[in-house]
Amino acid sequence: QMPLLESGGGLVQAGESLTLSCAVSGLVFYSMGWFRQAPGKEREFVAGINYNGKRTQYADSAKDRFTISRDIDKNTVFLQMNSLKPDDTAVYYCNLVDGATLKTFRGDSWGQGTQVTVSS
Repeated sequence: QMPLLESGGGLVQAGESLTLSCAVSGLVFYSMGWFRQAPGKEREFVAGINYNGKRTQYADSAKDRFTISRDIDKNTVFLQMNSLKPDDTAVYYCNLVDGATLKTFRGDSWGQGTQVTVSS
């Protein structure tokens, strides 16, 4: 698996927005997803997108607030996060997902992720 590089995290206040990016060079024809892991919790699925960007899938916690997209020409997958809440505080990771469900992890390993911290 090609290394994945997540970026765009930071410290924001509740209600603000952030856009995360994931460089996916070499994985242009793969379905990709975003996951997150909060302190003391297991890693969980957030959003997934198929190889051409025409199908997406979201966790209930992300619906209506987050948008996953991809720029095929730039080999990048994005996660636009709006109306952020303190519960969204976590390390966010991107990785391969199953092409049928768009939510099942199919990668070999995890990158370093990008920290998102939402203050109340």
